[in-house]
Amino acid sequence: MEYLDMVIKEAFRLHPVAPLPIPHESMEDCTIDGFLIPQKTRIIVNVWAIGRDQSAWTDASKFIPERFAGSDIDVRGRDFQLLPFGSGRRGCPGIHLGLTMVRQTVAQLVHCFDWELPNSMLPEELDMTEAFGLVTPRANHLCAAPTYRLNL
Repeated sequence: MEYLDMVIKEAFRLHPVAPLPIPHESMEDCTIDGFLIPQKTRIIVNVWAIGRDQSAWTDASKFIPERFAGSDIDVRGRDFQLLPFGSGRRGCPGIHLGLTMVRQTVAQLVHCFDWELPNSMLPEELDMTEAFGLVTPRANHLCAAPTYRLNL
């Protein structure tokens, strides 16, 4: 299950469901990294850009679940480099249900099926581009052929 959690974290990092979560507002003047943020400034965190930040992630554009091995980076918004459910008081109220559903669904898909790409396609040939918007669906449908592998 540990590797499954690493795969899910990496999927959330590289392909966040909501690239721009609910805005926050500064309660007082503050300075962050030399930038003055006046009181009552609306702040929108770009989760998509954070997940692809080369200064935070080695090979940021590649899917490498092992980067989370031995890491205490959490999906609950405590670590700024991974915010799939937002953070703070405006974080997703359904985070526990969402994580449970994603873990169970991915575990069942991996356990119950063998997966193949059609027409001898290589994994590098998959088009993983996203359609940008309020959520980030795939621009093109995923082509994968599942074969049920459990005995009935």
